Amino acid sequence: MEHLARTALLAVDVDLNALARPLFEPALGSDAAGPLAGVPIVIKDSGPFAHGVPFALGSRALRGAVAQVDHELMARFRAAGLVAIGQSTAPELGLNFATEPLRTGPTRNPWNLARGVGGSSGGAAALVAAGAVPVAHANDAAGSIRVPAAWCGVVGLKPSRGRTPSGPLTGEAGFGLIQEFAITRSVRDAAHLLDAVSAPSVGEKYTLPAPPLGYVDSLRNDPGRLRIALQTTAWSGVPVDAQVAGTAASVARTLEWIGHSVSAGFPAITGEDIVEAEMLAVYATGAAMLRAPRRPDPALLEATSRVILEETARAGVLDVAAALDAQHRVTRTIGRFFTEYDILITPTVAQLPPPHCTLDYDGAGYTARSWLTRILEFGPFTAPFNISGHPAISLPLGQSRDGLPIGVQLVAAPGRDDLLLQVAAQLEQATPWAERRPPIHADQH
Repeated sequence: MEHLARTALLAVDVDLNALARPLFEPALGSDAAGPLAGVPIVIKDSGPFAHGVPFALGSRALRGAVAQVDHELMARFRAAGLVAIGQSTAPELGLNFATEPLRTGPTRNPWNLARGVGGSSGGAAALVAAGAVPVAHANDAAGSIRVPAAWCGVVGLKPSRGRTPSGPLTGEAGFGLIQEFAITRSVRDAAHLLDAVSAPSVGEKYTLPAPPLGYVDSLRNDPGRLRIALQTTAWSGVPVDAQVAGTAASVARTLEWIGHSVSAGFPAITGEDIVEAEMLAVYATGAAMLRAPRRPDPALLEATSRVILEETARAGVLDVAAALDAQHRVTRTIGRFFTEYDILITPTVAQLPPPHCTLDYDGAGYTARSWLTRILEFGPFTAPFNISGHPAISLPLGQSRDGLPIGVQLVAAPGRDDLLLQVAAQLEQATPWAERRPPIHADQH
């Protein structure tokens, strides 16, 4: 299996440019006969993750950085029997919904090479969509799992805060906004992986008890008649493509046909609070760079990264307190909403996959807030649930008239990853996508 995956990765990467560096020799695994023994994966170039593996966070400015220990999730990957054979591309510092860093150049979409793959887990999504690997490590601070999953036509689950580990180097990632998991081809694959890696972590700031049943076992259960809300307009008021909104509405009708109660509804949060709270991810990223043993060379950073480090260095406790206050407002409002509803349906992104260079991270003139505002024009629906910690999943439930993928996001109450996966499985059965293949696919090589 590993040999076939290596061949597939190298073949599709000629077109996709989704590998951050040469394949690992030897592969990273263990002797564990775990539940996913021998399944090949790629890990994301998003920071120290696998012991002994260099990382660059998509930047030319990080040189010689090597992980000194396994991330706790990597340790669980090994224990489950997964075999890491490569590293996927990511935008610089992970702060973009486009994977087009100067370090590696743009990663291309297997559905249309002129289009972007999203970010920050763009390389991961492209490789899974192209059939090179069945699962790829990913993480998500504002939509970085779900946005690329939507634009590449695969499944992207962001688990509940505390469902997957952050350690051992941190007790929480990005003030709790960042969740670690993966991108997969199917709902069942996501459930299998969550079963393998989601045990509570000792000593971490956020932990959740395990569900009564395993996630795969829970897929067999009927969730009953649920209260489902549909939202197709963005909190910030940015335009939403008619095909994208129409797909979400169609999914709502499918769930109504299945037997759920569906109505229009959404939590009354504001676009301003979303941006303010997402500044926590900016401050956390900037602080990690400024506190590193060797600071990155500003001359080698892209323009927006330089601004983010400058603003982080100037920020004070009042700035962080303002962002935390916004996080609390968003979290409380969404929490109240889920006392009335079981599931929220939204588009995953507001637009179809954009052409390359649409989100120019190296462009001049951005502040940290104006950059967040810019990327959230494309991904306005995902960030609130990083802020609040709710589980959310993007499913590839539609295609545009031009054959581009359209993702739909489902959100559930905190800790109800099991319910989220149950409803996702109902949709996977009612509107299957397994037979869809992009033009760039491993089966063709």
